[in-house]
Amino acid sequence: MTVSYETLLVGMLLALLFTELADIYPGGIIVPAYFAMNLQSYPVVILTLVVSFLSLGTYRLLSRRLILFGRRRFVMIVLLGIVWGQLALLALPLAAPDAQIRLIGWIIPGLLANNLERQRIVPTLAGLAGVSVASYFVVKLIGIVF
Repeated sequence: MTVSYETLLVGMLLALLFTELADIYPGGIIVPAYFAMNLQSYPVVILTLVVSFLSLGTYRLLSRRLILFGRRRFVMIVLLGIVWGQLALLALPLAAPDAQIRLIGWIIPGLLANNLERQRIVPTLAGLAGVSVASYFVVKLIGIVF
């Protein structure tokens, strides 16, 4: 993944606009931009979603025994995203040695899992998909025009 500052800018602006209009965070403000940069590599997107859901599930199990709210909840979910991401990256070369699978960053799965916990899953994922695809095509259009 090459960092495209145009994609980050467009993704953040569209995510902010979507959040203001729909009152739904599309996985966070920065998450759709990173998904837009990786839309052509669907294994990366799928692995990031799987790690996010593993983080969310683990958090829900832990929250039955631990007092997790506010900052503690956020930090725990982000840390779980990092741990599950690292475990996935350690296990995948053993399962599929030829695959070039990676995650979208270390923080992105945790940010997405945090928003999945705060909101319902379907609206969050729908917003993420819509804003990511829109960001991707707006950046492509900007590239064609300029």
